[in-house]
Amino acid sequence: MNNLRHLPSVDQLLQTESARSLIGQYGRSLTVEALRSSLEKARMELRQAGKSSSVDSEALLDQAGEELTTWFDATLVPVINASGVILHTNLGRAPLSGAALQAVRDASETYSNLEYDLVKGQRGSRSVHAEGYLQLLLGVEAGLVVNNNAGAVLLALSALAKRRRVIIARSQLVEIGGGFRIPDVMAQSGARLVEVGTTNRVHLSDYEEAMREAPGILFHAHHSNFKIVGFTAEPSLQELAELAARYQSILIDDQGSGALLDTSAYGLAHEPTVQESLAAGSDLVCFSSDKLLGGPQAGIVVGRRDLMEKLKRHPLARALRADKMALAALSATLRHYLKGEAAVAIP
Repeated sequence: MNNLRHLPSVDQLLQTESARSLIGQYGRSLTVEALRSSLEKARMELRQAGKSSSVDSEALLDQAGEELTTWFDATLVPVINASGVILHTNLGRAPLSGAALQAVRDASETYSNLEYDLVKGQRGSRSVHAEGYLQLLLGVEAGLVVNNNAGAVLLALSALAKRRRVIIARSQLVEIGGGFRIPDVMAQSGARLVEVGTTNRVHLSDYEEAMREAPGILFHAHHSNFKIVGFTAEPSLQELAELAARYQSILIDDQGSGALLDTSAYGLAHEPTVQESLAAGSDLVCFSSDKLLGGPQAGIVVGRRDLMEKLKRHPLARALRADKMALAALSATLRHYLKGEAAVAIP
C-alpha cells in the first residue's frame, strides 16, 4: 500500500530533538525498540483503515515516549490498606519500623560482614546475624533464618524426615495462600505422610496407634487462616511432645504466624505464640517473621541445636537462605522485642 511509504524510518526519527530527549532519559537501545513498536502499530492501523495521508512523526515519537514511560512504571507501589485486615498477605503484610528500614539501608549501601568473621579474620556464616537475638529472646539453643515459612517447613522436613513417617492430624492438612499445601510440602521433602484422626476430631490415641505401628516424626500445623468449630477435638502440643519423647522421636510445630506477644492484650483473639510452643516441648518451631512478628519476609526455625545443625548442613539451606537485607531488617525487629519496644508504636 502506497500510504505505508509515508512512514518515516527509525533512523529518521532518531535524528529528531524529541528522540534525542528520549535517548537521554531511557537510553538508545530502548528508545529504538519503542520507535519500532510505534511504527509497527502505525503500519497495522494503515493496513486496516486504508488511509492515504502521511503519518505525523511527532505522533509516533509521542507514542514511543508513552510506551517508554509505561515500561519504566514501577509495578510495586505503596497503597492504602482499607481492607479491614491488618496483616494482609496481598498488601505486603507487616510494615517495617524506622529502625528496620535504616538497618536495610546500612546493610545495602556498602559492603558488610555478611559472611565474614571480623574477629577471626576468616569466612563466617550469615546465620549468626539473627541467631543470637533469637537465642536471647526465646531461650532456644539455635535458630536459622530462611526466605519464608514455607521454606522453613520444607527444609525441616527435608533434613529430618526424608523417607521417614511424618504423622499429622487430618484436621491440620491445611492449604494457605498461593496454593501452599502441607501434604505437597511433605511429598516434596521425601517424607511419608501418615494421616490420623478425622477432619473434626483427632485424639492422642490416634497418634499413639500410628507410633506403635512404626515410630515417626510428629508434625503439628497451626490452622492459621481457618477454624473448625463445633464437635471438635485435638490433643495439646504438650501431649504430642510427651508422646514424641516416649518414642524417642521429635515434634515439629509449624506455628505460622510468628506471634511473640499475647494478641489478647490488644482486644484480639489469642494467637498461639512461639514461646508457648517451645514451653509445651516442641523440638523445632517454624514461623514467619513478616506476619505478627512485624519484620521482613522470612521464615524462622528455632529449637534443639542437634536438629538445627542438620538443617544448616542440608543443601536446601543454601537455596532457601535469607539475604542481607532481610537479615538486617529482622535483626532490628528482634532488637525491638529485646528492648521492650515491640508493644508500642515505633516511628
